[in-house]
Amino acid sequence: MHEKFTKPYDPKATEARIYAEWENSGFFNPDNLPADTGAVENGRFQKPFTIIMPPPNANGHLHAGHSLFITLEDIMIRYKRMRGYKALWVPGADHAGFETQIVYEKKLEKEGRSRFGMDPAALYKEIYDFTLENKKYMEEEVKRMGASCDWSREKFTLDPEVVKEVQRTFKKMYDDGLVFRGKRIVNWCAKHQTTLSDVETTAEEKTDPFYHLQYGPFVIATARPETKFGDKYVVMHPDDARYAQYKHGDTFEAEWINGPVTATVIKDESIDMEFGTGVMTITPWHSAPDFAIAEKHGLPKEQVIDSRGKLLPIAGEFAGMKIAEARPKIIEKLAAKNLLVKIEENYIHNVPCCYKCNTPIEPQIMEQWFVKMEPLAKLALDAVDAGKIKFIPDNYEKIFRYWMNNTLDWNISRQIIWGIPIPAKICGACGHAFPDLDEKISACEKCGATEASGALKKDTDTFDTWFSSGQWPLLALGYSQTSDDWKTFHPTDVMETGHDLIFKWVPRMIIFSLYLQKQIPFHTVYLHGLVNDAQGKKMSKSKGNVINPTEIIEKYGTDALRMALIVGNSPGTDTSLAENKIKGYKNFANKLWNISRFVFSSIDGTNGVTGEIVTAEISDADKKLLEELAALTAEITVDMEQYRFHLAAEKIYHYVWHRFADAIIEESKPILSGSDAEAKKSREQTLVEILRQSLIILHPFMPFITEEIWAHVPRKNAGGLLMIEKWPV
Repeated sequence: MHEKFTKPYDPKATEARIYAEWENSGFFNPDNLPADTGAVENGRFQKPFTIIMPPPNANGHLHAGHSLFITLEDIMIRYKRMRGYKALWVPGADHAGFETQIVYEKKLEKEGRSRFGMDPAALYKEIYDFTLENKKYMEEEVKRMGASCDWSREKFTLDPEVVKEVQRTFKKMYDDGLVFRGKRIVNWCAKHQTTLSDVETTAEEKTDPFYHLQYGPFVIATARPETKFGDKYVVMHPDDARYAQYKHGDTFEAEWINGPVTATVIKDESIDMEFGTGVMTITPWHSAPDFAIAEKHGLPKEQVIDSRGKLLPIAGEFAGMKIAEARPKIIEKLAAKNLLVKIEENYIHNVPCCYKCNTPIEPQIMEQWFVKMEPLAKLALDAVDAGKIKFIPDNYEKIFRYWMNNTLDWNISRQIIWGIPIPAKICGACGHAFPDLDEKISACEKCGATEASGALKKDTDTFDTWFSSGQWPLLALGYSQTSDDWKTFHPTDVMETGHDLIFKWVPRMIIFSLYLQKQIPFHTVYLHGLVNDAQGKKMSKSKGNVINPTEIIEKYGTDALRMALIVGNSPGTDTSLAENKIKGYKNFANKLWNISRFVFSSIDGTNGVTGEIVTAEISDADKKLLEELAALTAEITVDMEQYRFHLAAEKIYHYVWHRFADAIIEESKPILSGSDAEAKKSREQTLVEILRQSLIILHPFMPFITEEIWAHVPRKNAGGLLMIEKWPV
């Protein structure tokens, strides 16, 4: 018996060494793959297969969701490599602008410091050093998951050339009339002091009082009385018979929070006649629907709440108060003036909140850079209509279409230090704003005001992270240099990512690729679900239910974690991950090890076992066993081609444990110990072949233990790595 197999399988003693062997082989780089192994159509490695890794944030450790996407993509790339494709998996790291700045702000808070008041350049350097340090940890954890990506091609979203390309795209879009700077209503996070795009807000269901207030002859209803100080317009539907006596433009006097106001009637079709009384006052500065009505009718807009979430002087005696403090006092005053009609105590509504701190969004009107999304969204829809991009599962195509058909102009300005700077100048004299890629323009293009006069200044904002990440498939392959990689590997084959990014990231990648290169970035979008705890609840540190991949690997090994993440996990659905499930696949790894030990011990001291099956030399019973395995292999291969990895993994698991170990090996014991030499030789050959093929099929799922066992499998051309062995077809 092989001496190694006298001991139990130990992932800790194996995995780092195996990964080093893979890296040292150079086979993660498709340019180094051997040309004489396997075949696809007219030859080995004639056809590329490419995945661009969604770059993990370089600001901390991997979580269970990262482990899932790494496992899925590694399964795809290992399978295609074994099928003979020129398989490239490009790794990356994301500077993750807003998210990384938040992580660093928490660090500053623990140190008793704040980003506000710090020198911007010094703060940027601190975050940069912090990010590079964490990037190293993140990359090591990606490797521990067994990722067979080409590290020689790794990209970082703050690489100098990447930064330049992103800024050049901004200039091109400005020149093409797709980027503009305008005063629009935006999502403002008062805690983090930055704007957010619509996809960076979450709708939190909240229960609040709903106040019915007397406003002249009308009753209006609101959950936000603190915004109402500047309300001078009442809006109703022109077809609402209840208010037919009021004409558009009519005025009336009304007693209000801080005294009498002159109000104007506005008739508008956007009003929901069934909601409340069918009449509403509008606060254009602090509500997107109200802003739209004001824009449509040319109404003035007045700010009531400042960027810190405090009331401005327009609020009179309430000026300087925070919203939570002011709201009950405002209602108290309205009640004293007999303007409070009633209060509904349990009004359930969705409140937009910052997706990171859960602070309610305070809409504000601000000058920002925007991308015109409608013409770009049409490019993406046309590509999907033409069948150029498919979604797995296919129901996500409907979600994609919904977002593209209802897209809004995209605010790409962020008021944070960390990120790619927006290369633009803003003129304080005339308000003109324009790109300046090389920072060489010293006078306003429109009015001639100069930097020397202090009127022309550099924009201090950074890009929304999705602006750079949206260009990732292009940037990762060096499209601007028309590199060999670009020519060979683009369009890529699969974009595998979380289903929550169907409206955040996926559309932007499609849009940028079509806009910049008139090509789709990928043919297939594979979407995985969230990884929840054993009870199906979302993992969070506050709940104490987070499963740390590194700790799990230390305890059970990478292969066990990978199998637990894949088996039973269909595309697009959330999955529950329990430690007992991972432990179960550690037991499976041990079973595979013991199966190999039995096979190797059974053939010790025999002749003629090469791993090459000669059908004339095996019995009819053994032929049936191999035909059974061939049928299963064909079935699994179809599953792999159709991205049904959860089914493929389950099938090979059950075959190895319940068919190979529980049945075939048990049936083989009397044959191997019997006196029939021909039957014994036939069964030895068959057991080796079943083990050999089982290891190949299991390899994409459990790469470490299969590679370790493979080194001891009797076969022709012994010594080669399993990772480049030909898939059995």
